Amino acid sequence: MNAVIVGSGPAGVSAALYLARAGISVTILSRDGGALLKADKIENYYGFAQPISGKELYEQGLANAKRLGCTIKNEEVIGISFLNSLAVETTAGVYEGDVVILATGASRATPKIDGLSRLEGRGISYCAICDAFFYRGKTVAVIGNGEYALHEAQTLLPVVGSVTMLTNGAPLEVEVPDSISVDTRKIVSIAGEDVVTGVTFADGEKRAVDGVFVAIGVASSADLARKLGALTEGNRIVANENGETNIPGLYAAGDCTGGLLQIAEAVAKGAKAGLAAIRYLREK
Repeated sequence: MNAVIVGSGPAGVSAALYLARAGISVTILSRDGGALLKADKIENYYGFAQPISGKELYEQGLANAKRLGCTIKNEEVIGISFLNSLAVETTAGVYEGDVVILATGASRATPKIDGLSRLEGRGISYCAICDAFFYRGKTVAVIGNGEYALHEAQTLLPVVGSVTMLTNGAPLEVEVPDSISVDTRKIVSIAGEDVVTGVTFADGEKRAVDGVFVAIGVASSADLARKLGALTEGNRIVANENGETNIPGLYAAGDCTGGLLQIAEAVAKGAKAGLAAIRYLREK
């Protein structure tokens, strides 16, 4: 039995500790430590007589997971699917798990582009695999400049008429095949009254598109959950008190499920998700 955990922060590592101690093989996938690494001093967390930096707490958490036998891979997660089991795709490979726990923290803010939020669900999408069908043969754009945006564009390519990656003024971070066009200009607005009709750039020029897919930065837990059809509310994954989603074997823990965005709560949610995953595996 094995578990794949997406996220190496307090929630993900907490779940990993319980799973590893139960004799389950655990792989933790993460590109970085997220918000915890940005915390200068933490003095409201149990067990430390003096304030501790987020970086030190993060490193101690990972060291404990390694001591218990967890495998830690520093890889960017770009997708999740169901093959013979749940499968998490990274920029380096695919990791199959009998259970998967999503714990990458709270979703990032969407780019501040006029019309983006107004047209969500009416030509604005955050999941290529979910919505590609609606754009068969049509012209679409993907906002983003990295691996995640390229993955979304490649997912769309066999279905839609054409795909353009819009970097919104940011430098392109990946090599893009000739089948996908790239526009690096800054975006000022998404055009359209009832549905998306185009994108307007800072130089005043407009590009006509039927749909816009947002894939800024790296995939959040909510982004990944949507790819499997897991329930989400905005940027929050819907999970019960044990971290169970509506997809058997898929769990969510920490800030990605909402609530009090504190380390203590993330650790508790990770523990509950880990214990629930253990029960699930033993009952299979």
